[in-house]
Amino acid sequence: MRGFLATSIGVTCAAALALPLTPPAEAVARGAEPHASSIPGSTQSLPLVPLVRDRVLGSAAEQGLSRRDVPRFSTVGVIWDDPDTELHGRVQVRTRAAGTDTWSGWQDIETHNADHFADPDTAEGSSGRVRGATAPLWVGDSDGVEVRVRPSSRSRAEETGRGNRTLTAYDPLPSGLRLELVDPGEEAPPLATTAGARGVGAAVAGARSVAASAAETARSLATSAANAELAPLGATEIPALSARATERELYTLRAGQLTRQQRTKPFIGPRPTIVTRRGWGANESLREKKFVYTKKVKAAFVHHTASGNGYSCSQAPSVIRGIYRYHVKSMGWRDIGYNFLVDKCGNIYEGRAGGVAKPVLGAHTLGFNSNSMGIAVVGSFGSKKPPAAAVTAIARLTAWKLGLWGANPRGTTYLKSGGGNLYAKGKNVRLNVISGHRDGFSTQCPGKKLYSKLGSARSTAAAFQGR
Repeated sequence: MRGFLATSIGVTCAAALALPLTPPAEAVARGAEPHASSIPGSTQSLPLVPLVRDRVLGSAAEQGLSRRDVPRFSTVGVIWDDPDTELHGRVQVRTRAAGTDTWSGWQDIETHNADHFADPDTAEGSSGRVRGATAPLWVGDSDGVEVRVRPSSRSRAEETGRGNRTLTAYDPLPSGLRLELVDPGEEAPPLATTAGARGVGAAVAGARSVAASAAETARSLATSAANAELAPLGATEIPALSARATERELYTLRAGQLTRQQRTKPFIGPRPTIVTRRGWGANESLREKKFVYTKKVKAAFVHHTASGNGYSCSQAPSVIRGIYRYHVKSMGWRDIGYNFLVDKCGNIYEGRAGGVAKPVLGAHTLGFNSNSMGIAVVGSFGSKKPPAAAVTAIARLTAWKLGLWGANPRGTTYLKSGGGNLYAKGKNVRLNVISGHRDGFSTQCPGKKLYSKLGSARSTAAAFQGR
């Protein structure tokens, strides 16, 4: 009956949405797509050029771009052709605040980003569209940019007839370096838009863009329908539930799949409020159409986005839209890589599409995406402590989502490695049920300061489950 109701509602909403929409603004850069009645985002992709040439070796020791005016953007990153090639060096950018003459100082962009990736044997990992990339850096509304990429170098002394001289050898930079400037676009309008609400004139004027918005409409409905058992179609958030209501929902969501222990004592934390993809303004026409699932959720990997901490919580949806667009349009992924994101105020956001209560296959921890989920705290936490609200949100989310599958946040589990730089492909690895990214791959993620808080998150999550 519930599936029938969801289908019926979907048909009704689809009919309501099959209406003329306002034509999108003209795209001014590569990758701009119409997004129903909102200003579309875009991605400017600019090839880097040599900035310095070593007089001895004759090689390009530095690449980048000099200061220049550009259309507005708020997220920046650098990509290159081969995803299997690492960038050994330093990437720095400075930007100009939009509408001003004020330039920032040089900011470092995290170069080690290959550890956030789809597993090699998946269709996503072997699609041929994936590119090497730095992490995305959020810089705020900007309209000027300058970038430099300096490779790592090694010096050696050499004797000559005129005495000793020092030669510098540079690590080769990846080929095809490009600067990606991401405008995340504005938030989407409410899903159920009607001609009456817009007025007859707007409906007539919008007739020209019905075809262009069809993919966005269909995918928005599919994304929302994946959460139909938790919230109405078009909802901008999935509301919190009490402990008792969450237990009742568990019996509905996973009827016939619960273990004997779960039927006796569920050990599941109260469902937290989750902002849906509609809530943070995801442009569903960007991602691939289908959802991809793994079998279950046995573990959670905690990440940081390495995108900087300078955002306000009201700006978090825009930051997430920038990361989403960067993952898909710049890096070539099928969708945003993380299953969930958490901002500095402890707000929880739906990540990769497919349903927050379902085992959606992500691209967050190379080698361990199967039977796990990825939670990214928006920010950089190598030297900065994560806010207590963010750590508590991790605990609330894991207590609920891991509880759906009977997992103990303070326990351990085994995951089979898909291949990586710590564990060979096929090896069964014992991991904490709540692990940091660095537990599955040699990386600094989720940052030293956030990683040190995972013990607290485990204990708090277990308490939320009633353990």
